[in-house]
Amino acid sequence: MSPRDNILPHAALVPRHVAVVMDGNGRWARQRFMPRFFGHKAGVDALVRAVNAFADRGVQVLSVFAFSSENWKRPDEEVSGLMSLVLVAVSKYLTKLARDGVRIRIVGDRSAVSDKLRQAWEQAEAMTANNTRITLAVAFNYGGRWDVVQAARRCVADGLEPERIDERALSERMALAFAPDPDLFIRTGGEMRISNFLLWQSAYAEFVFTDCLWPDFGEREIDAALAAFAQRDRRFGAIRPPEVAMAGSA
Repeated sequence: MSPRDNILPHAALVPRHVAVVMDGNGRWARQRFMPRFFGHKAGVDALVRAVNAFADRGVQVLSVFAFSSENWKRPDEEVSGLMSLVLVAVSKYLTKLARDGVRIRIVGDRSAVSDKLRQAWEQAEAMTANNTRITLAVAFNYGGRWDVVQAARRCVADGLEPERIDERALSERMALAFAPDPDLFIRTGGEMRISNFLLWQSAYAEFVFTDCLWPDFGEREIDAALAAFAQRDRRFGAIRPPEVAMAGSA
């Protein structure tokens, strides 16, 4: 028996959907006397490793907060560097991720990004559309409040009467309607807040906060988070968990 066998939960207790706020790239770079851009680059490398690690452990969907709608307020140089990094990342890793069975979905408001970036996203989605090993949902120019608003607007645009706008109608129009709600929500970097990420979808998620900076978030930290999730008693708002509610259900 390997050390990992003592840590990893039984397959039935593995979350179907893990959401991650990848925090700490800038601090990681600062600790090494590097510009923030190098931290973001190391963060992309860490993401590619994490996607495969989560897939190896049976996670079906990994959603990551890559760029929030509030991140436009960062210095222009940093924002420009992040946009360029996305293009570089697609060029560098798309073929590998496609070969590894990863399906890529981009969620968020695409109207504010360049045509070149939109085309790169469309290429990534098209190239990986038939992959089934794991879905990587990259939230870019995304905000949880924006998501609720756009879903409500879609209800109106679809002609729904007010009495027909319920939780199901909104859920079906959310940016991640293609995925089950997150079972496990992880934030790295030591902060203990969700920062407007998947507000609606995370209503019954289990939370794990870690001081580990995102570029250093590896298999040991993933195993620890999954082990913590497996020990949670998920009640879904009830005194007792429903008989049909098992760890990994949304």
